[in-house]
Amino acid sequence: MRKKYLIFFILLPFTHVFAQQETTISGIVIDAKTQNPLGNVVVSIQNSSVTQLTKANGKFALHVSLKGEQLLLLHSNGYKDLLLKVNLNSDTNLGVLQLEDNFSDEIPGALISLLESDLTDDNSSSEMTSGLLQSSKDAFFQASAFSWGQARFKVRGLDSENGTMMLNGMPMNKIYDGRPQWGNWGGLNDVLKNQEFSVGAAASDYTFGGILGTQQIYTRASGYRKGGKVSFSGSNTTYNWRAIGTYASGMNSSGWAYAVSAGKRIGNEGYFEGTNLDAESFFISVERKLNNKHSFNFTGFYTPNSHGKNSANTNEVNALTNNKYNSYWGWQNGEKRNARVKNIEEPLLMLNHYFKINEKANLNSSVMYQFGKIGNTNIDYQNTNSPDPVYYRKLPSYYTSLYAKDNGEFSGAYTPDYAKAEESEELFLENSQIDWEAMYKTNQKPMTNNGKVSGYEPAQSHYVLYEDRTDDKTFAANTNLNIKLTENSSFDSGVTFRNLRSHQFQNLLDLLGGLYFEDIDSFYSGDQAQSDLQNPNRLVKEGDTYGYNYNLLATTIDAFTQFKFNYKKIDLYVGQSYSVTDYQREGLYQNGIYPTTSLGKSQKVNFENFGFKGGLTCKISGKEWLYFNGMHLTRAPSLRNTFSNSRLNNSVVDGIENENISSAEGNYVYRSPKLKVRATAYFTLIKNTTKTSFFYAEGIFDKGAGYNNTDAFVTQTLTHLDKKNIGAELSFDYQVSATLKTTFSAAYGNYTYNSNPNVSITNDANAVKENAQATFDFGKSHLKNYKQPGMPQQAYSFGLEYRNPKFWWLSANINYLAESYIDVSPIARTDRFYKNSKNGLIFPEATEEQAKTLLKQEKFNPVSLLNISGGKSWHVFGKYVGLFASVNNVLNVSYKTGGFEQARNANFRALSQDISSGTPSFGPKYFYGYGRTYFVNISINL
Repeated sequence: MRKKYLIFFILLPFTHVFAQQETTISGIVIDAKTQNPLGNVVVSIQNSSVTQLTKANGKFALHVSLKGEQLLLLHSNGYKDLLLKVNLNSDTNLGVLQLEDNFSDEIPGALISLLESDLTDDNSSSEMTSGLLQSSKDAFFQASAFSWGQARFKVRGLDSENGTMMLNGMPMNKIYDGRPQWGNWGGLNDVLKNQEFSVGAAASDYTFGGILGTQQIYTRASGYRKGGKVSFSGSNTTYNWRAIGTYASGMNSSGWAYAVSAGKRIGNEGYFEGTNLDAESFFISVERKLNNKHSFNFTGFYTPNSHGKNSANTNEVNALTNNKYNSYWGWQNGEKRNARVKNIEEPLLMLNHYFKINEKANLNSSVMYQFGKIGNTNIDYQNTNSPDPVYYRKLPSYYTSLYAKDNGEFSGAYTPDYAKAEESEELFLENSQIDWEAMYKTNQKPMTNNGKVSGYEPAQSHYVLYEDRTDDKTFAANTNLNIKLTENSSFDSGVTFRNLRSHQFQNLLDLLGGLYFEDIDSFYSGDQAQSDLQNPNRLVKEGDTYGYNYNLLATTIDAFTQFKFNYKKIDLYVGQSYSVTDYQREGLYQNGIYPTTSLGKSQKVNFENFGFKGGLTCKISGKEWLYFNGMHLTRAPSLRNTFSNSRLNNSVVDGIENENISSAEGNYVYRSPKLKVRATAYFTLIKNTTKTSFFYAEGIFDKGAGYNNTDAFVTQTLTHLDKKNIGAELSFDYQVSATLKTTFSAAYGNYTYNSNPNVSITNDANAVKENAQATFDFGKSHLKNYKQPGMPQQAYSFGLEYRNPKFWWLSANINYLAESYIDVSPIARTDRFYKNSKNGLIFPEATEEQAKTLLKQEKFNPVSLLNISGGKSWHVFGKYVGLFASVNNVLNVSYKTGGFEQARNANFRALSQDISSGTPSFGPKYFYGYGRTYFVNISINL
């Protein structure tokens, strides 16, 4: 009897709970454009465990015991979230609820099309991070991608290697430089819309991530909406025309689903002169669902593309020409031919296994193989003049910046030759592009008949077109385990293995009318001139490898674990990571400059790293949240920066070590049906980075130390370079009425160098000289507190958007971008810069005041950009037809997006003379942003 009473009292509270009256919220969800019902839409009550998927007919019915006003959220990939305020005091039928397409496939700033301009950058530090922004509907991130991306804005001042790009759980950042290769994704807009995004150090279910965030792209065939679509686009940015066709089958009764897409982009000339584009894209995803627990998915895509680059120009060249001028092209047979073209062909194959262990655990595994080639073309020449139309001796500034020889320890007199300068200007304006015809004639010899030239026949080539080739083979495998431990806790873990074999070589493409080309370096003589001592004095032809030839080998293993805890008022998580990295170089040529250290395998370079991160969410109410995230990790230097001169030898950068990264952020979020606000403050410190560059420097070496020539082509390596990024972000989105919305976004940053890095200079010409030093310690470069270059550090955007119930919309935004700085020359900030290379003494004119003026970092003018876009949709014969059009930089404002100081003037006097002439021969070079551009897209849902 006592047991019965005990059971009764135990069950009494539960009967009271289950006896509470439930309220039903029901409705039907449809596509706003096609008016078709939408299945598998997630319907949930915010900050509760109540959730449901809509049925195939779009219907849902939530049974809840909550009372009062609550927020109902409808979410589906490819659509804008719908947030409604509902009253749960009685049953409510919400009727028909329409979800609007987020237009992500039609906006020119979408994931891939925005980043096509990066194909010209060779993965340089100027590469934008806008590709990591598309899956977020936050007004700030939308402005960052669509409005500020054209000015090379970087979220939090961070390059893309600080974010993790993932495809079906597999990291896609390249081992070589840590950055995604955006060219691999071009034209795949329709099939890359299913995304998940985490900002900064926030938790991700699939990876430890980076301080910029994580973007997960899904290509699972069953995840695409059933149906077809074709779209046609026109633009004047990187391409002129684009066509894409896509079809998804949906999951059939036999457990099969597939999705296919194909596209073509053509650009005879982009916004900048001579920048052609030719690209295709092919995609397939096939899924086989074996049962409710196991499913396999195969993904493959191939996106070959070829893109002509545009040059950075000095103020002098820009003044003589225009902002669209590009020195890389010239006329050949009536067509524009670009000498610097980037070609990308890297197919990818991936197999995923989705294993639902039980209702609380999932194990997802994948294997990937990517192969192919990346080539960057250029002109090589021997024993002849430079083909570059802006070569410094061909410009007027060469004659207006002349100085006499030094007068003892003092500077020589200023001796400009204005007559020659005027003549040079006329010649440049007449021959401002590459002269392909002249190069062909140089490579041929005349044939005579009776003392008269009757034609030309091929001879030794003095000019050739070659490409710097990278043939990568990457194999990767990973597995991710996600477990819901209890009602309030979950566990995530993963392991990824990646192996890279990267063949780097110089490939001869075109003899330009000649017969052969000598495989020597004409700047050297004897054995030093030989690319490969085992095959000296080779005569190479089209398709041959020459110059340099080596493999880069890399293996990485990454593992992470993460615990997440979710409670009524707080959420928190902690994560850990561990990684092992091995690098090695394998030389295939015995270079004449480094005969003992160029051939064969180098020593293995090993790095071991760890990371910790954590976060706390405070739920103030159903509308307000506070987020705090922090991360600390160490990271192996990129393969690119580990070897000091990988084209010539096996040498590892002296003193290289793991990078050390710390980041913290705090966020306040307010979200209601009409108003959405986010305010964020962040701090990031990146320590011990390495950077290698190559250039020709005049007056760099001390003749008093035994140098016959103070000029040299050198390798510059920076080590222990620290960066500090501090700033704040504001995102404001207010629905003024059912048809009118306003947004405001702001970014305020202070991104500086936080150390004085070590500078070492290598002069290859001294490598084989007896008792000669080849590498020199130039000491510290005083870069601390200089601004990091390449992006605006302040950005503001105000926008208005009107959406008419009859399915047309119009939006406009005005943007202000400021505090963008030039990339300074580190060697000009060393103590050695002030020494006269001829006598080792300090230049008498090198006063502190003059140095401060000479070395002041250039700040670019702020810029205001107005953008307008709009769209309309129709139903035609039962099909949805959509039109989207946009105009960026409506006022056609001219502005600089970046630039760099040339390092050729490697001592104080040379730089001072060049600048004080008023027409510097080696002035900074600049990149310019797009002027007025347009994009038009027509799409048809089949």
